[in-house]
Parts: sequence; C-alpha cells; structure tokens
Amino acid sequence: MFAQTPEPPYYAVIFSSQRTPGDDGYADMADRMVALAAQQPGFLGVESVRGADGLGITVSYWVREEAIAAWRTHAEHSQARALGRSHWYTGFQLRVARVERAYGMAPQGDRA
Repeated sequence: MFAQTPEPPYYAVIFSSQRTPGDDGYADMADRMVALAAQQPGFLGVESVRGADGLGITVSYWVREEAIAAWRTHAEHSQARALGRSHWYTGFQLRVARVERAYGMAPQGDRA
C-alpha cells in the first residue's frame, strides 16, 4: 500500500539493505518498528519491499527533520539498529531527502 503523504514539502528516509540468510527474528522486529514509528510525532507513513535476493528498500516519510532525529534516538529503535548491524544486514545505506514534488496514480482497485 502507498503511504498517504501530504502536499510537499516533507522528508523521506530511504533505507536500502542487504539481508543475511534466514529470519532470526527479523520479521517480528520489522513489524514492531513500523508500529512504533507510526506512534511517533511527525511520522507520515512507510513503504517497503524486499526481493528474493535479500535486497530491500524501505522509505519512511516524516513532516520535519526533527521528527527523523527523534526517531533515530528512540531507545527501542536504537536497539533494533544495533541488531541489524550485528545479525540481519550484510550492508545498508541510509539517505534522507526533502520531497519537493509528488504526484502519481492510485492503484486500479482504489479508484472511485
């Protein structure tokens, strides 16, 4: 499902990662992080995909950079990041971008 975002500007945190083999608790932690992020002030939504080869991209959307910084320092999120480095990822990249323009088309089933 597409994240429901407001009119720009807002921010996108783009997290690209390569997973290690096996789940080892990853799916439960990923679900927990999405649920926890959704409770944070300034969170707008998230979109995430992962290929069979383990390459994944998660984009979370935020109102302000301060909201992103607060999420980064959240204690439970910090623990999850540490586990990612030690158990779940062979590599990752994180990018923060300001969204200046956004447009698109709703999926066929979402049209009125």
